[in-house]
Amino acid sequence: MRIYMQTLHSPEQPLRYYHLHLQPDLLGGWSLVRESGIQGTRGQVTKEHFDQREVAERTLIKRRDMQLKRGYRVVFREGAPREAGS
Repeated sequence: MRIYMQTLHSPEQPLRYYHLHLQPDLLGGWSLVRESGIQGTRGQVTKEHFDQREVAERTLIKRRDMQLKRGYRVVFREGAPREAGS
């Protein structure tokens, strides 16, 4: 699952991005990779490890919602959380 977000363009503020990416690791767990910064520059990257995919997905959705409240909008989304019981 991948979500790419940006702020709206404004002459007073630089365009910012926030990228969330969920990926499996080699030990059966999951990594939530977050990258954020000013568009066109190298951003800050943070990784969080989770033992269960469901917990990682909930965290990804929570972080997405936090950024939506801060004025970001979703530009690109790939994949979707699995339904409960799948």
